[in-house]
Amino acid sequence: MIRCAGGFAVCGQALVAWLLMCSAAWSQGSSLFGEPGKRRDLVLSQDGWTYQKPLEPTPVQLRDIVTVIINQQSVVISDGEIDRKKKAHGDLILKDWIFLKGLSAFPNKMTGGDPHIRGEVDNKLRSESSLETRDSMKFRLACEVVDIRPNGNLVIEGRASVRNNEEVWEYALTGEIRPKDILPNNTVQSDSIANLRIDKREMGHVRDGYRRGWALRWLDKYQPF
Repeated sequence: MIRCAGGFAVCGQALVAWLLMCSAAWSQGSSLFGEPGKRRDLVLSQDGWTYQKPLEPTPVQLRDIVTVIINQQSVVISDGEIDRKKKAHGDLILKDWIFLKGLSAFPNKMTGGDPHIRGEVDNKLRSESSLETRDSMKFRLACEVVDIRPNGNLVIEGRASVRNNEEVWEYALTGEIRPKDILPNNTVQSDSIANLRIDKREMGHVRDGYRRGWALRWLDKYQPF
């Protein structure tokens, strides 16, 4: 019985050592990518579980249509202050005069008294001004590729006119874009357009209600008062 027990004890120690060796070997090779020395380079398209292939942009050619997303915003804040004071005093007296006779000049006495000029100027100006403007323009406009530059840039141009009874809105846009700025959904942001020019006009009752007349435009331009 003792031998068996001792023999069993010896066999049990050997079994534990063998299990430890197996677990160590298994832990080293348990990676999904294989052993460290034999692993290949990871590629997102092959190893990413949620990978989705991005959409490739469609090559744009002459006369193709590109949708421009206009989102222009500007904020201008300006403050100014002027404080000016001017004071002047003048007192001029003519003491002597001359009498010209041929090529000769002779002293001439002023019988009416010495001419005397006196003046005083006092001017003070104080002015304060403040200006704050906020502009925003958002709309979408389909434009046509009208030219392709030698460097590959695209010249686009687009127009649109919307009429609702007597209200009319007209839009026009021109500019130059790079092909790589065109998104896969065939759109381009307005801040990616070089030499951008946007014209927006409105006509109708709404416009007539707040536009200035010719007299107010003249007064604002020349500021006569």
